[in-house]
Amino acid sequence: MLTVRKSQDRGHADHGWLHSFHSFSFAGYYDPAHMGFGNLRVINEDRIAPGTGFGTHGHRDMEIISYVLSGELAHKDSMGNIKGIPPGDVQRMSAGTGVQHSEFNHAEGQTTHFLQIWIEPNVRGIPPSYEQKTFAEAEKRGALRLVASPDGARGSVKIHADAALYAGLLDGEESVTLVLNTARKTYVHLVRGTLNANGQALSGGDALLLENETTLSLTEGHDAEVLVFDLAA
Repeated sequence: MLTVRKSQDRGHADHGWLHSFHSFSFAGYYDPAHMGFGNLRVINEDRIAPGTGFGTHGHRDMEIISYVLSGELAHKDSMGNIKGIPPGDVQRMSAGTGVQHSEFNHAEGQTTHFLQIWIEPNVRGIPPSYEQKTFAEAEKRGALRLVASPDGARGSVKIHADAALYAGLLDGEESVTLVLNTARKTYVHLVRGTLNANGQALSGGDALLLENETTLSLTEGHDAEVLVFDLAA
């Protein structure tokens, strides 16, 4: 079964310093039909104005992934990590028993554009932890590069969840096929550009939800950047 979720159907919040689109219910956006998909709970597409950001706040028992598209995200947490997250990096924070952190855009005159992703963990009460890795554009070009997985396979960041995340860049004649497990769910989020996914035309911000499908076929990309989630049903 294929279900398309168009970009304009997402929730939207405009806080002045922050413009955010919510794929699933989050904060002031509540939609009982979109509470998550499998164990994927949050995809927020955030744009943070220069000199602003999220002050110190807490999380618990959640796997949190940041995927920066442009600008740079400044991260500071109660574990002692003070990091800059540029495009091409994937940051994973396991909140576990509890962590405090802040996220800011310190760049003058440049908006930070990133995706904030939450995945429900398959183990709770673990010590909080942090991991950040760089994935070169060449590794994602015309391919689906594994960037997050339960076992850290292929140099991906390790998440404490029954899920895997792939990132890809497709343009022109480039195409990718991924064999799917029909007992699981697959979520395709097109970050930017246009793309054909299993015959469905997607534009930036659109998503394709797949259930009981055997194959994912990505073709006809035009400046396309895509994330593919393999999820517990």
